[in-house]
Amino acid sequence: MRNRVRRVLAHLARAYPNAATELHYHTPFQLLVATMLSAQCTDRRVNMITPRLFSRYPDAAALAAADLATLENLIRDCGLYRTKAKNIKRTAELLVERHQGEVPADRNLLMALPGVGRKTANVVIANAFGQDAIAVDTHVFRVTHRLGWADAKDADGTERQLMTVIPREEWSQAHHWLIWHGRRVCTARKPGCNVCFIASDCPRIGVVDAAGESAVKSG
Repeated sequence: MRNRVRRVLAHLARAYPNAATELHYHTPFQLLVATMLSAQCTDRRVNMITPRLFSRYPDAAALAAADLATLENLIRDCGLYRTKAKNIKRTAELLVERHQGEVPADRNLLMALPGVGRKTANVVIANAFGQDAIAVDTHVFRVTHRLGWADAKDADGTERQLMTVIPREEWSQAHHWLIWHGRRVCTARKPGCNVCFIASDCPRIGVVDAAGESAVKSG
């Protein structure tokens, strides 16, 4: 298994040398908010929303003072916008109250914020703070289950399994490689098995199901 995983990761690294988060941000706070908005919403849609949001509320202090109705209107194009507006405003308030307006570089402290689950926390600590972390979203869940690297029924269990087979120094980058491959080749409904460069290492080649993506929660 480990040799196969390393071989696949090497192929993914060559195929996607520039793989990184596709969310646009300038600060850890903006990444946190963008990631919270991305739940059940595409990165492309989030990137259309955040310029107007961050131009008005560039940091936690500004967003904490935001009028909730105005905030809802700014992110209305994003799914579940009322819940997200409430969560990001309260998160901004707590960042000001507890962390001097700064995003903590600690997974547990992040997960104590409303609307921030383990996946979102992992995205932030990996991308904003350079820590080793695997964020299991629907793409990572689908691709790694198809590859046979994990068989857990939920994202947290999948993350624990992946941490045992993927070298720690590659956790964060592997997350991006797997997402890019899931978006570009190993899609949910019509996987491009005929053009997949890691097909020889995939035990589920030709399988068209979503590999249990519904088990992955949005946070």
